[in-house]
Amino acid sequence: MDAPEGDIGIDPELLAQAQRLGVLIAGMSETQLRLHLQKVDPAGAEERARRWAEENAEAIKDHNARIERRGLISDHFRKW
Repeated sequence: MDAPEGDIGIDPELLAQAQRLGVLIAGMSETQLRLHLQKVDPAGAEERARRWAEENAEAIKDHNARIERRGLISDHFRKW
């Protein structure tokens, strides 16, 4: 189901998980739904987080390498 034009919508994976669990999502934002699903299905939330980290491992590695080379943009604010 496509979101109406101008509507950001909710992650389809979250919607599928909510539907599997019988969670009513009316009036929930994606953040509220994500937090609720973490409470009622922590294993599902952990699996989703594990997959995300796996799918984004290369970008995370590149980001960390860039930070290691250049430092953080906020480094000049540090007093220590």
